Formats: sequence, C-alpha cells, structure tokens
Amino acid sequence: MADDTDLEFLSLRAQSDVARIRPVLDKIADKWTIMILTVLCPKPARFNEIKRRLDGITHKALADALKRLERNGLVTRTVLPTVPIGVQYAITPLGHSLRQPFEALCAWALAHGEAIEEAGVSYDRAKAID
Repeated sequence: MADDTDLEFLSLRAQSDVARIRPVLDKIADKWTIMILTVLCPKPARFNEIKRRLDGITHKALADALKRLERNGLVTRTVLPTVPIGVQYAITPLGHSLRQPFEALCAWALAHGEAIEEAGVSYDRAKAID
C-alpha cells in the first residue's frame, strides 16, 4: 500500500507529465471507448452485434468511435467476403493492454455507483434548501 509520500510523488509526476498524459486519456476515456473495448475484448464482433450490446449508442456514435479506435491502434477493421459485405472489429494487443485497468474501473463503477448517485441526490437537496 502506498503511503502519502508515494501518492504525492505520483501527483507531482502527473502534473509534470500532463502534456503527455491528457491526449492519451482523451482518446481512451470518452463516453463509449471503454464499453466498446469491453465488448471486443473476449472476441471480435460485427458492427450490429456491438451496437446491440451497447444499449443507447447511436449508429453514428458507434461508427465514429470505431473509426477513432482504429486510427489510434486499439481495434482492427476487417472486411468479410460475405454477401452483403460484412465488417468485423477486433481488439489489438494495444487495445487488449487496457483490459485490466478497464475491468478495474468497471468493477469500481459497479461497487460505488450507488454511493455516487446518493451523493448527487444529497447535494441537490442541500442546494435546493440554500
């Protein structure tokens, strides 16, 4: 377990490296990236299968996100020789390297989502009284 000194060092380092860290986080921490990579991690999938598994994503949002992920080297796009032509997406080794941190983040979200929701409700109630 890290002590306060270790955490302070990490915080200072993050501040000094923010110019390098932020662009990377911007590419992987958007609204859909984590969920798309989670769908593709176990096995490649076609566009419509990904869309079905991600309740609420629009066709355009998924297409744009997949293009961005392909551009950033996190997924590959393969045109399948079928009629009609199909497209399959697969996670790359670089994308797969995000599996452990994304799984940890998803587990954290499941464990703490209710507490965050309750905090928001309490905050809103307190602000309504003010």
